[in-house]
Amino acid sequence: MPESAGESYLQNIPFSVLASAYLEALLEADRTRAHRIIMAALNDGLLIRDLYLGVFQPVQQEVGRLWLHNRVTIAEEHFCTAATQTIMSELYPRIISSHRIGKTLVAACVGSELHEVGVRMVADFFEMEGWDTYYLGAGITHDQIQSALEQRKPDLIALSATMTYHIPLVTELISAIRSASLPTTARIMVGGMPFNHTPDLWKSVGADVWASDAEKAVQVARELF
Repeated sequence: MPESAGESYLQNIPFSVLASAYLEALLEADRTRAHRIIMAALNDGLLIRDLYLGVFQPVQQEVGRLWLHNRVTIAEEHFCTAATQTIMSELYPRIISSHRIGKTLVAACVGSELHEVGVRMVADFFEMEGWDTYYLGAGITHDQIQSALEQRKPDLIALSATMTYHIPLVTELISAIRSASLPTTARIMVGGMPFNHTPDLWKSVGADVWASDAEKAVQVARELF
């Protein structure tokens, strides 16, 4: 997180020039230029992992900061997010790994949470690691999540919440999952801004582990399994 509320997330990061150019294109609503910038970087050898963590993640954080300080509208924030999600969808064939490890992940946002880029990155990182992933996204009910868990019988459940007021819903959902007849090996991981800002919050909601980003999520899973 920036040291102060006014400091950009794009300062002092490895791919600041690329991230700044991408953000500029998004804020100018130039989806074509934004797409061209990303594809050119990939063609020049940028790794998908570096793209996600070094460009998409800080740009989304910066857009959120700009919205918080009334420098972009909610419509502009949604445009930036949608454009990034479109590019991520296009990259999916590059993400699928031929190596499979026989583990399953189910990932979802909690409640009415609409900030789904972070948990989608998590699902994509696990896909690159050889996991079978079932990404539910945002706007899905707790009953629908539990139904998916019963069908998929995952080894790991990743739940995301970006807004603090959704934390009680995280607690409620985890409690419901614990009460259901899921495999005893299923572990629950949480993530999102509230968990990054408040140490041990993940414990109070009943999760097994937490991760600050997609890369950390994979590292934690390696330790768990």
